[in-house]
Amino acid sequence: MRITEDLWPAAGAEAWDAPGLVTGDPGAGVERIILAVDAVGATVDEALAAGADLLLTHHPLLLRGVTTVAEDRYKGALIARLIRGGCALLAAHTNADVVDAGTSAVIADRLGLLEQRPIVPDAGGAAGLGRVGRLSEPTTLGRLARTLAAILPPTASGVRAAGDYDRPVSTVALCAGAGDSLLADPAVRAADAYVTSDLRHHPASEAVEQAAVAGGPALIDTSHWASEWLWLDTAAEQLRAALPGVDVRVSELRTDPWDFQIVQ
Repeated sequence: MRITEDLWPAAGAEAWDAPGLVTGDPGAGVERIILAVDAVGATVDEALAAGADLLLTHHPLLLRGVTTVAEDRYKGALIARLIRGGCALLAAHTNADVVDAGTSAVIADRLGLLEQRPIVPDAGGAAGLGRVGRLSEPTTLGRLARTLAAILPPTASGVRAAGDYDRPVSTVALCAGAGDSLLADPAVRAADAYVTSDLRHHPASEAVEQAAVAGGPALIDTSHWASEWLWLDTAAEQLRAALPGVDVRVSELRTDPWDFQIVQ
């Protein structure tokens, strides 16, 4: 817990967030850690089968109000299984989004963005939510979408784009996970393309229409799970460096909720 606080300080989390230890004894020994985006049945199965002492996830299992952990509810059932199996559960969520090597920064680095800066900087200005930067070479919206499809793990929903395939793109704003709250941010509006996840119909439609009137970015919508899964490897390397001798593994399980798509 001390190491995770050093890497992803809880003070950086959004006020609505719930990072930190969900279940487990802070004094228990830790020899094996499994990292995953979500605490779901499959990743809990994997952690228990591997004999992990800690399942570290990006998404908090108990993010919103819970009035029962009865085992006929999936959250209660997961917590009970983790406790019986001696595996703690800890989450690093928005506090892991805003750090220098956070979820958005990992994607920005994979795209090779230059002159990176946060979309919403913290008090120091160097860290914060999202990233915006310049591509080393201009590309098109279609090529950028294809590049992202190659970088991200495959999912049923794939990569969607709103804008002309051949639209020139030099500057990219991005926010791993759900980022429609940043659609009106000046840094996003000034970019050629905005990459995020979970774009709903009305916010996306309004952003496209506003861009036609007053300028704004093309939109690229990716899988929420896929956009944050890339961060797990970076987090694992940081934990291995800080905890020599501890076995740190990244779950390869796809916990994106969608299984297939019919293209009309």
